[in-house]
Amino acid sequence: MGFIPIFLQVEAKPCLVVGGGEVAARKAQALVSAGASVTVISPQVTAALAEEAGSGRIVLLRRAYRQGDMAGHHLVYAATNDPELNRHLFEEARRLNILINVADSPDHCSFIAPSVIRRGRLQVAISTAGASPALARNIRERMETWLGDELEVLLEIMAGARDWLKRHEPDAAIRARKLNGLAASDLGDALRAGDWGVAEKIIAEFLGQEVTLAELGIGSRSPLAATRDRKGERVR
Repeated sequence: MGFIPIFLQVEAKPCLVVGGGEVAARKAQALVSAGASVTVISPQVTAALAEEAGSGRIVLLRRAYRQGDMAGHHLVYAATNDPELNRHLFEEARRLNILINVADSPDHCSFIAPSVIRRGRLQVAISTAGASPALARNIRERMETWLGDELEVLLEIMAGARDWLKRHEPDAAIRARKLNGLAASDLGDALRAGDWGVAEKIIAEFLGQEVTLAELGIGSRSPLAATRDRKGERVR
């Protein structure tokens, strides 16, 4: 099928979006959320893109694309309603060896954007290799019903446990055994039920009686409190 699944690091890297519609706005927002340095080129833009530019989160060039504009960028999203321009953008990106995604045209993509479920640090990407984005969205929506918010908290706890063990347990094999045991435990069920007392008991069972949620960096301003306050609201 020509594609491999990969998560690309774009933090602080220059990325370009050509187009000013709703699709372009979604691509720009995804890049901003990932910490990229985003430039958008389009004569007309949505209110959302104008707001992003006004707040300084993106650089907006209100004009038509000019050949050479993509030079120096890490990747490009082409989201215009001009098939000929999209084709030229793909060809230019290929010459410059720059990654490009052309919306609704998988044959003109060096990478494709999957449908993604996010729960804090967890990202689950679903792709049909461009065959049916609609089916990818449908699968994502079904999966979202059973990938709960507790996974966001669980990952924070696992990250905290990993860091704590690095500081307190010199034996790598023991660290791995404890982390594997914690990951396979009923900790996620306890978090889903909102039973923080049981969650702490499970953590103590695998890491030691002195280890609490606070010891792992899960405090009042943590995802734990946020998830508890949302009372089941989904993260999109």
